[in-house]
Amino acid sequence: MFKESEINYYSDELNLRRIINSVDLQDVDEALNICDISKIEQKLQIWQKYMPRVKPFYALKCNEDPLIVKTLADLGTGFDCASKSEIKQILNSGVQPERIIFANPCKPASHIEYAKENQVRCSTVDSEFEIYKLHKHYPESHLVIRFRYDAKDAQIAFGDKFGCDPEHEAPALMLLAKSLQLNVIGTSFHVGTGCNDLPAYERAIRISKKLFTFGSLIGFNMRLLDIGGGFPGDDDEKFKNIADIVNSSLKLHFPNDDVNIIAEPGRFFVAAAYTLICKIYAKREIRSPLNNKLLTKMYYLNDGMYGSFNGIFYEHQQITVQHFLEENEENKLPRFKTILWGPTCDSLDKIIEDLDLPDLQCDDVLAFPNMGAYSVTLARPFNGFLSPRILYFRKIHSSS
Repeated sequence: MFKESEINYYSDELNLRRIINSVDLQDVDEALNICDISKIEQKLQIWQKYMPRVKPFYALKCNEDPLIVKTLADLGTGFDCASKSEIKQILNSGVQPERIIFANPCKPASHIEYAKENQVRCSTVDSEFEIYKLHKHYPESHLVIRFRYDAKDAQIAFGDKFGCDPEHEAPALMLLAKSLQLNVIGTSFHVGTGCNDLPAYERAIRISKKLFTFGSLIGFNMRLLDIGGGFPGDDDEKFKNIADIVNSSLKLHFPNDDVNIIAEPGRFFVAAAYTLICKIYAKREIRSPLNNKLLTKMYYLNDGMYGSFNGIFYEHQQITVQHFLEENEENKLPRFKTILWGPTCDSLDKIIEDLDLPDLQCDDVLAFPNMGAYSVTLARPFNGFLSPRILYFRKIHSSS
């Protein structure tokens, strides 16, 4: 029997069918998350292989699970925190304050004072109001100027909310910081989550170089470049393509090792680490009133849009479904037009439609891979339905 709140170990491959057969899902109401810690370790290896100059500062908001945090802390990553509570969690995990960037450009004063009390100095800003606030509450801060650079094609852009104009506002903020005797140490940007305009990284890095030059001319020791987050967690080939552009851009614009390069990946580390297992607890068939022809099969699952599938609404997440009925190439089961619904009474709680699945029954289960990013953090027990349980696994590495 697998243990909750502890790591279960496996060799070779993680067998979902075996786990499902070993866990009694018939008499439990909540869904089940299967978290493979090994995939987080593998992601760090991929990062270090393809983008060795860039140190990852994990974006805690993506998934604050303590075991995830401990894994990454033990592996030596930094952390991107946005609030007092996030800073507190990371410090309580034994991480030194030098491994934290307070990357929220708009911070409550009490959170700034907490950062000061705990010597978390690195702080992102994008307006004169934030600079005055830091001057009042934490003048020893190390300021990172966040400028706006939105990719031409991205799932989620941040420029409407964060980032100053790089041509006019960013130099003005540096001059203001200089007049207040504050310390600017670098710049940051975020081209957007799900970026498909990969050359945007090169353009933003080129702008960063210009701002570094300006900062150096007015007397700052510009030594930190933050290239943001939004890196894909379920597409390693795309990540490699991004890394190629980042690496060549850094070689061109920041060839020396006197500048520390960091990034704020979240989903990159945790998306593929989670597979969600849902149970079908109700079923309907929609038939034509004219000839009784079967039109659609509808299944109601024990997790939905207000739970783990919130990314469909917030991030236009593409969902992949796996069933566990026995079939092979010679024995293909017939498919039916299918709609998957969540458990709440809200009609917006529709997970996916126009899906093709074989005929399923109540108590059958479906698996959804790549569910580790934001789903756990944003899931809420709306309508009284429980959030998923979590089972943790890690692969046993051979000593040879």
